[in-house]
Amino acid sequence: MSVIASAPAQDAAGTRGVSLELSGLHRSFGATHALAGFDLALAPGELVAMLGPSGCGKTTALRIVAGFDRPDLGAVSLDGVDLTPLPANKRDMGMVFQSYSLFPHLTAGQNVGYGPRLRKVSAAERDRQAEELLELVGMAGMAGRYPHQLSGGQQQRVALARALAVRPKVLLLDEPLSALDAKVRLQLRDEIRRIQQEFGITTLFVTHDQEEALSMADRVAVMRAGKLEQCAAPAELYDRPATAFVAQFVGTMNHLPGQVVGAAKVRVADRELPVDGACPAEGTEVNVLLRPESLDLEPAAEASAAGRPGEGQVMLATFLGATTRLTVRLGDGTEAKADLPSHRAVEFPVGSAVRLAPAPRPVLVVERG
Repeated sequence: MSVIASAPAQDAAGTRGVSLELSGLHRSFGATHALAGFDLALAPGELVAMLGPSGCGKTTALRIVAGFDRPDLGAVSLDGVDLTPLPANKRDMGMVFQSYSLFPHLTAGQNVGYGPRLRKVSAAERDRQAEELLELVGMAGMAGRYPHQLSGGQQQRVALARALAVRPKVLLLDEPLSALDAKVRLQLRDEIRRIQQEFGITTLFVTHDQEEALSMADRVAVMRAGKLEQCAAPAELYDRPATAFVAQFVGTMNHLPGQVVGAAKVRVADRELPVDGACPAEGTEVNVLLRPESLDLEPAAEASAAGRPGEGQVMLATFLGATTRLTVRLGDGTEAKADLPSHRAVEFPVGSAVRLAPAPRPVLVVERG
């Protein structure tokens, strides 16, 4: 059964863009099912990031939207018009690749003007548009430089300007930042988001970087084995994951041993918590999924804490600025990570005996195999 994610009625960028819908996409390569009934809808002007493990089908879906591949079943539509039979050059889409894909024998300005040239735009108008777009992406005055004279970040900015030069209805981004170093990646993702909102262009963005997806997207579509697990705003995806897979895939997650003790209740770290979603039968041994920020610590009586549920010893303290992540080894060998405000974390130095104090909020559980 596929999960259908419908787009919100109104997006932050307004209604200048177009709606994009992927309906029931199936695509197989031999015995490999890259897409197995994939559904996704984007509102006009919305940026949706597709996130998932390698081989989950996100790049295949993007290539089908672009027209570089055809689905075995299903359709792609813009504002309700079926694009599936159309070739890539008839779809009014701009694409930015991971590898930049600039023409090495053309200058930055000529690369940006390549699409308009194919559309018979005059040389003077192409040059004007190229200058404007290069200025927009922070490359003013560099129209005459060749790709080999530009850094990776600068080449990707030119690639973005080139994609925008054809005035696309949809912008497609295929891991455009993964080849860049961390500092440039941070700068460019902010620039892409700013430009996307300024244009109000509907955008589909493939990434394997969770931080990138959560920081840039209006909604994040988490994929698994060719299907959609959940599509939601970043805060909802992180705080209220719909499935155990999403909970474990997005962000850091503790897996603490627990036992179902009643109707939708689980005992973990000697405390009872409500269960969110499916709950196994009473008495079932489970792993309880808890974010590090959902774990507080209390002092415990002795460092060994053997056999006492939820008690253990601080093994590592990782300073993260405003917070510090404390790694606690429990008596059964399980490790738990707790994020505390740094001014409180100093109360629990490495070697101290502690007791886990989970926040009293609903949790997801998975049966222990």
